[in-house]
Amino acid sequence: MLAILISVATALLASLLGTPVLVRFLRKRQYGQFIREDGPTTHLVKRGTPTMGGVVIIFATIVGYAMANIATGRGPNASGILLLALMAGMGLIGFLDDFAKIRNERSLGLTPMVKIVGQAVVGISFAVAALQFRNDYHRTPGSTRISFVRDTNINLAHLGAVAGLILFIIWANFLITAWSNAVNLTDGLDGLASGACAIAFAGYAFVTIWQSYQTCTSVVNPAAGCYDVRDPRDLAIVAAAIVGACLGFLWHNTSPAAIFMGDTGSLALGGAFAGLTILTQTEILGVLLGGLFVVIVMSDVIQIGVFKATGRRVFRMAPLHHHFELKGWKEVTIVVRFWLIQALMVACGIGIFYAEWLARQ
Repeated sequence: MLAILISVATALLASLLGTPVLVRFLRKRQYGQFIREDGPTTHLVKRGTPTMGGVVIIFATIVGYAMANIATGRGPNASGILLLALMAGMGLIGFLDDFAKIRNERSLGLTPMVKIVGQAVVGISFAVAALQFRNDYHRTPGSTRISFVRDTNINLAHLGAVAGLILFIIWANFLITAWSNAVNLTDGLDGLASGACAIAFAGYAFVTIWQSYQTCTSVVNPAAGCYDVRDPRDLAIVAAAIVGACLGFLWHNTSPAAIFMGDTGSLALGGAFAGLTILTQTEILGVLLGGLFVVIVMSDVIQIGVFKATGRRVFRMAPLHHHFELKGWKEVTIVVRFWLIQALMVACGIGIFYAEWLARQ
């Protein structure tokens, strides 16, 4: 538990103090956000606000993780390193996208094909590496089984080693792309994505802490309901560091935002969330723990699908938070209420996670 506290505190401090430094750097070079012309007109005043704040979130997370391990005298494990690598890799794609927007002076960055290829390279590398690095108990960071709150009997490897690997890579890439784009869509109002991410990763901090105390490798005779997750302590440290990094960034990202996380932050956080669902063997449970992101993505899907089919719009504007903006809700009101929705979804997810463990006792 000491490592968790050190991780969250260090990341919080690094993000809280590091963000103003980045803001001054970006303003000096006039690296500001370009606003969509078809978006809410109230957003036009945000033009020029420094972006790429995700750099600080990634940096603070890595610092928090490193300090927690140094302070407790324990080295990093494969799962933690893989998760941080996934986060940094997705953040790099986002950074290039943000930089392209600034260089081209428009709200469109990298072409869709370039982003897809970049995400595929990062995702495939993560998926392949996740099935390597067996520990003394022959466990790898990732699993070829489809998981709800733990591994199920649906094992992709039953189709053969090669087919299982290919299907796992496809499954992992789907999750990484879906979650990173979901967080990216959510990042449309000041503080919305950073606050929602802090809540979502706090949920995963609880899950990983519980898994570390109930791991099947911690006792001679494993109790019923123990978890076969590799390195849950490492994953807990990373999740806690992300919570601290998001909270520190949120201090400067609340309305009116002094800086935006940009695609650098949203893709990095979405990738990290996807990685946690895979490495904790809770891919389906992640739908609840990241419930707000799912709702916002579905609002976009529904809007596009219905419009193409009927020519009519379900919402005044998608994603969902812009619908409420156009209805006259204040930005802060939308953000806080969406945070509450995310907190309720996380509470439901943790409740299901804990109830499943109780049922095995």
